[in-house]
This record gives sequence, C-alpha cells and structure tokens, in this order.
Amino acid sequence: MKAVIDTCVILDYLQNREPYFDDALNIAIGRANREYEAYITASSVTDLYYIIHRHTHDAARTRKIIGTLTMLFGLADTYAEDCINALHNGAADYEDAVMCETAYRIKADCIVTRNVKDYSRSRVPVMLPGEFLKETDRSSPDLF
Repeated sequence: MKAVIDTCVILDYLQNREPYFDDALNIAIGRANREYEAYITASSVTDLYYIIHRHTHDAARTRKIIGTLTMLFGLADTYAEDCINALHNGAADYEDAVMCETAYRIKADCIVTRNVKDYSRSRVPVMLPGEFLKETDRSSPDLF
C-alpha cells in the first residue's frame, strides 16, 4: 500500500499528542519496518519545519528532526501542476488540496489524516490513522 501521511499525523507523532499518538507511532513503526510505502509531501515539509522550529527555537535541532522524517518517510515532490490543479480542486483549504493533487499524481492508495472532512474533494481515498492501521494489519497494541 502507498499512503500519503498528512501533516497533522506527523505532528501527533512528534508532539506526543494524545489521544492520537499511539496511531501515529504505529504508522511510523510500520514504515520503519517497510510494511508499506508512506510519504510526506514536499509542501508539508516546509509547514513542518516552521511548526517544529517555532517550538524548538533551534535551527540545528529542527533540521535534524526534518532529516530524520525524510529518512523515515518517503518525500513526494510537489509539482507546479499539483499547485495549479489544487486551485481548481474546490477544496476549502488550499494546502489540503495541494496534498490531494500530489497524492493523486503519485498514484497513492490513500491519504492518512484525522481531518477527513477537509479532504471531501480528494480523488484519492482518505483514511483515519486507525483505519489505515487496520487495513495494513498494524492496529495491534503489541508493537513488538
């Protein structure tokens, strides 16, 4: 399975946000174990950098975190055509529309997000993190 992971799920993992952390952690573990392909988008990386740096106030630490994320998750380039197509996507949130268009172009099987309603215009199926974990057999609370 090939999934694009939304920024909110990555932040759930990085910030230990409850009650979402366990699902986000299991997604990261499944990716580390190469159980599926999972990508973050290039446009998402800039958002993550901004949010992480705002929290850490440390450029070197922020770059290290981003480096680790890009080693763990694949990085899906955001093309100009994704940005153009997102303008006509009809989604209320442009950033989400860009992610939808990127996911569609790379032929992702799904987008994993907690904000399902924001992706109602997606041409790619959208799943909650828990649904994705069940689909990939990663929902067991026993991680090892």
